[in-house]
Amino acid sequence: MLKRFFILCSGADSQLLDNCAEGEQTKYAGIGATVFFTALMAFIAAGYALYTVFDNVGIAIAFGLVWGLLIFNLDRFIVSTIKKRDSFMDEFLQALPRIILAIIIAIVISKPLELKIFEKEVDRVLLEQKNDLTLANQNQLAEQFTPSVQAIDSEIEGIKTETATKEAEVNALYDTYIAEAEGTAGTKKLGKGPVYQEKREKHDAALAELTQLKKDNADKIAALEAQKLELATKYDTAVTDSQPIIDNFDGLMARINALDELPWLPSFFIFLLFLAIETTPIFAKLISPKGEYDIKLADAEGELKSWATQKANQRKNLVDADNVVNDKVYGDLTEEEELYDYKKKMARELMKRQQDSFYKRQSRLL
Repeated sequence: MLKRFFILCSGADSQLLDNCAEGEQTKYAGIGATVFFTALMAFIAAGYALYTVFDNVGIAIAFGLVWGLLIFNLDRFIVSTIKKRDSFMDEFLQALPRIILAIIIAIVISKPLELKIFEKEVDRVLLEQKNDLTLANQNQLAEQFTPSVQAIDSEIEGIKTETATKEAEVNALYDTYIAEAEGTAGTKKLGKGPVYQEKREKHDAALAELTQLKKDNADKIAALEAQKLELATKYDTAVTDSQPIIDNFDGLMARINALDELPWLPSFFIFLLFLAIETTPIFAKLISPKGEYDIKLADAEGELKSWATQKANQRKNLVDADNVVNDKVYGDLTEEEELYDYKKKMARELMKRQQDSFYKRQSRLL
């Protein structure tokens, strides 16, 4: 039963193969088994590839089944259409397009399975790429908020400078009136005279201004600090909102690119393995000698071709014979006097009617 199924997978004529030797049947059963297991691997590969895209088992299995059947049909067609010929070069030229197609199929099948085999290594590369993307995203978002933060810091620094300048002015006034009282500067008279009082009042006025300025500037700085806090909150929100996009950066294309970051030799050997599996039935047909099945198939095709050629020749001869008979029949008819008189009579009647019709038409015109 299994052997019969694999022969069906090979695309060989089962009725013709039943009359061949056991070894010939085994050869085509092996070719069919290769076709079947290649399709099975294609099903697994496509299912895994679609699972990484949609993260849905049902969709992955459905598409994998369709893809596996498509590869099965292609491989079966490729193997069944390669015919044994008298020249190896003719056979190779006949199989060359099919070999190219097999290489393409091997690439398509092997890539998803490579992703599964090297899944841990690919995940490590993806983690590094995600970390790099996270840092780049944070830096990019920071560039949007940095100018505003710098402007606020500059404004706060200006306010602090203004306060420090006023405070230095008040301190200078304080030193002035104290020195006046001690008699070390100004009028250099010891005691609190009119000059001292004047300088003391000037200092007190400046001190009141400094007190009010500190209060106003503190309110301004608090408002600016609130703006900075609001910008920081917006920045954190932007980073949080964009992080899920980076976390989901593990689709099929991202995994293929991550696989390309790994050493190429292991992936290349896996590709060679699938290429060997995919092209084995083709090369088996090419390098194997012409067997009993090939001889019987060529004989059956030659018999059908001869029969079709005979039928075509018979139809051609039938048409030629019918043309000769028709020529002879009509030739004999031209010599019959009765037919000549009858046709002459009919021609005379036709010419009379034509003349009458022409006369009536010309009369109407005049």
